[in-house]
Formats: sequence, structure tokens, C-alpha cells
Amino acid sequence: KHYCYTLLNRLSPAPLERRTTWHRPGPLDLEAMQAAAEVLVGEHDFSAFRAAGCGANTPHRRIDAITVSRDRDLVRIEVWGNAFLRNMVRIVAGTLVDAGIGKTNPAQLREILEGLDRKRAGQTAPAQGLCLMEVFYPE
Repeated sequence: KHYCYTLLNRLSPAPLERRTTWHRPGPLDLEAMQAAAEVLVGEHDFSAFRAAGCGANTPHRRIDAITVSRDRDLVRIEVWGNAFLRNMVRIVAGTLVDAGIGKTNPAQLREILEGLDRKRAGQTAPAQGLCLMEVFYPE
């Protein structure tokens, strides 16, 4: 699967974007966000990025790639993986925003991932920024 999470990163909100983006008015360090994202690439126990009530049998998932990019006022977090837990991409987005504002760094993100504690990861980003882009089926 391929998901894209979109943030509107500017001072004022945009009424036409409110249903498809998360408005974040402060500056975001995209290099820090990308460095933090690299920690999540690979096969891991993503318990720290799993919503309460998730019915998955196992928290083990594989993230193949994460990119963080900017196009003017829009910041996009794109995630590719084999499967995702309930709210996993939104929790990843919230945690990467924490890296972008300097609240966490890649070393702390590794501790969050390995600690398996949902309370240590970032907030669950609002649903309106999330879009399923593509589903890949085995041939």
C-alpha cells in the first residue's frame, strides 16, 4: 500500500484545503523529519504506532520507504509498506511532525519504536490529511 499524508504548512489556514490537509502554522524542519522517518523503514514491531482497539493479530509490519517533501505550502509524508496497523500512518505523521518541530530526534524515535509504548509516540494526526494512493497486489 501507498499512503500520502498532507499538511498545510503556512500561517493562515485555507478554507478549500481544510478537508484534505492538517493545518500546521509553525516552521517544520523537513530534513529532521526525513532523518526520523528513516528509522521506521524496515520490518519492526510497530506497537508504539498502533491505535487502541487495533484488531491485527501481530504488530509486525514492514515499511519499504517514507519520503517527506514540500511543494510550496504543502508538506507530504508518503509511506509505502506491506500492511499497516489501525491509525499507523496517522501516528507516524504525528510523530514526524514532532521531529519537524524539534520535539524528538532520530535517536529518540528509535527509542520510541523499540519501547513499544504508544504513549511515547506522537499524536494521531487528524484524519483529513490521509489519502490511500495505491494498493499493490501480488502477481
